[in-house]
Amino acid sequence: MSDPTSLDAAALSQAIHTRAVSCREVMQAYLDRIERLNPRVSAIVSLQDQERLLAQADERDSQLARGQWLGWMHGFPIAVKDLAATAGIRTTLGSPLLREFVPAEDAIVVARMKAAGAIVIGKTNTPEFGLGSQTYNNVFGATGNAYDPSKTCGGSSGGAAVAVALRLVPVADGSDMMGSLRNPAAYNNVLGFRPSFGRVPAGPAPEIFLQQLSTDGPMARTATDLGLLLATQAGADPRAPLSIPEDPASFAAPLAGDFKGTRIGWLGDLGGHLPFEDGILPLCRGTLSLLSDFGCVVEDVALGFPPERLWTAWCGLRSWLVSGRLNELYAVPAKRKQIKPEAIWEIENGLAMKASEVLELSRVRSAWYQRLRVLFETYDFLALPTAQVFPFDVTLHWPREVAGRRMDTYHRWMEVVVPASLSGCPTINVPVGFGANGLPMGMQIIGPHRADLAVLQLAYAHEQATGWVMKRPPALG
Repeated sequence: MSDPTSLDAAALSQAIHTRAVSCREVMQAYLDRIERLNPRVSAIVSLQDQERLLAQADERDSQLARGQWLGWMHGFPIAVKDLAATAGIRTTLGSPLLREFVPAEDAIVVARMKAAGAIVIGKTNTPEFGLGSQTYNNVFGATGNAYDPSKTCGGSSGGAAVAVALRLVPVADGSDMMGSLRNPAAYNNVLGFRPSFGRVPAGPAPEIFLQQLSTDGPMARTATDLGLLLATQAGADPRAPLSIPEDPASFAAPLAGDFKGTRIGWLGDLGGHLPFEDGILPLCRGTLSLLSDFGCVVEDVALGFPPERLWTAWCGLRSWLVSGRLNELYAVPAKRKQIKPEAIWEIENGLAMKASEVLELSRVRSAWYQRLRVLFETYDFLALPTAQVFPFDVTLHWPREVAGRRMDTYHRWMEVVVPASLSGCPTINVPVGFGANGLPMGMQIIGPHRADLAVLQLAYAHEQATGWVMKRPPALG
């Protein structure tokens, strides 16, 4: 086989299983590609020793020779997001304070990928503490966009998105609090899926009952690959009591479905509340018209909930959770000096909050979920853009203005992801094409809680209609 990296993950798995290509050949091909392309984008960090990785690949080949097949990721090189714990491999969270931190235990999602046969080759870059949808930090620097390294790749799963887009890895894990699987996927012309809260168990973590805004999930170049990785990541774990006790095997099954009569509500700019850079809304409307060819009925729909209440609830709950996670570092003046300003802002806002305020914001979130539940009585899915601006200069920390409107916080420019994040519902980014600047954009598809499979199936139908990933790969590759 000439180039194993040219295969999608499902085809690569089959090629390894039938021994059409060896695990060593796969590992060497990916390491060669990383050596050639990664210096231009800095997507993969903490890359492990090549000889050790090839030795692990040889062991996977030996297992195959003995009739042992660990799972669909047997022999896959994977790079884990640098927020997820990896036993024996440093996990910096993009912070100089954790530059040499090496966990003793794998995160649940990492352990599950390794159990399915994957080999951890390193980490993927992320913003400091995963805060902000621009992947830069003082440990590894910035990660460039797969389509133009002078532009941002988004974040916080930015390194993962670039690694997938440039075929430095077959698939990638990520996590999503405020669009961190969706925004970088949109910016790099791949798919990123934020599953229903509880679908993919988090941890092990000390705050398992409180961290309910973020979730782990998969990133891939095809909906099929996305489903395969979700099937590996998902499933209940006794260490995560809020995890969903459903068999995830259905996500790995064929995703073709019948969408005749399916109703999609287009939320657009939330009735003029959100500013958008020129070209984004038309790209999304254009891709929705293609879904009409599958029998989908697309209608404009009003949010029916004050979007500013969502934003206020989001900012407060996020700051409260961030402060709880980072206050131990903030409390030490010498360490505080090494924390980026955006994180300081979050921590101090969270520390200033009263318990009664947190409770009130939780009530707003609950009211929003109930409104969304009513919308899903009429519509099968909801849709809106994934980002409000196209990828911007990689040296800019965050846009101060969108379409002439001033942004009052470091993350206001990505407010469009908040309705889905607050809901806990499954939400996917699908590629919708490219702007006049030649840079990618995506659209969010939101489904009812636990309708993860239906969301994947619609993404598959969209993929068949558009084919953007295959149609326009990065020129860098």
